[in-house]
Amino acid sequence: MKKIVLSLLVLSFSMTSCVSKKKFTDLEAKQKATQDLLNTATVKLNTCLTEREALANQIDFLKKNNSDLINNMGNLTTLTTKGAENLEKSLESLKEKDLKISRLQDALTKKDSVTLALVTSLKKDVGMDDPDININVEKGVIMISIADNLLFKSGSYDVSDKAKGVLAKVAKVINSKPDFECMVESHTDNVPYKGGVLLDNWDLSVKRATSIVRVLQSDLGVSPKQLIPAGRSSYIPLVDNDSPANRAKNRRTKIIIMPKIDQFYDMIEKEMKNMSK
Repeated sequence: MKKIVLSLLVLSFSMTSCVSKKKFTDLEAKQKATQDLLNTATVKLNTCLTEREALANQIDFLKKNNSDLINNMGNLTTLTTKGAENLEKSLESLKEKDLKISRLQDALTKKDSVTLALVTSLKKDVGMDDPDININVEKGVIMISIADNLLFKSGSYDVSDKAKGVLAKVAKVINSKPDFECMVESHTDNVPYKGGVLLDNWDLSVKRATSIVRVLQSDLGVSPKQLIPAGRSSYIPLVDNDSPANRAKNRRTKIIIMPKIDQFYDMIEKEMKNMSK
């Protein structure tokens, strides 16, 4: 399973309501902790599958031995007491491990099913024929990447009317999942920002993120408790900033829809503890 790497860096901007750097540091730590937990659960799951296969082989071996004894002696009484006890213990152990594996697989399947359903819904509503919009699943969360030429004018942080139509469809999904969080992550190219009251690309990326958050909250009715604005400046480019076309690719906003997976990982942790008993 792919490793979740979600770096969160928030710039506190005096004219905006951005979340604090501490909150994003805590969120980043929480995301890493949950990924570590999921990785551990996956290792446990693979170990159980291996043990189940070994037990199945052991059962086959015991059955063959018992069958040979029956054939040779012509009487079921030749089945030794020890062999019968071993077979019974193996069957009981296999049954217990199957139950634990089934619970883990159900939890993983439930999370994947919810994520897949949301992605399918978004792709249907937003439309995949727009080259400026990309929707997929990365590291267990839904990523909607929107090119800045659809959201803003060059050097501006005012959300365009065209973008509001796309954001309305995103808001519909968020509003249908009140237990989900939505991070708005803005990226710029490496061309220094000049003019206006903003200082640099840090300010511009944060201001663009908060502008989208305000549209989602004020115009589209998304609960502010679900929203997280984040500015990343020019430090996470998709491609080298060595041409106008590449710089255009790097100017983007990612809307990350994240299930609140506390309950999911609590369930995983509980099953892990049961497996260790």
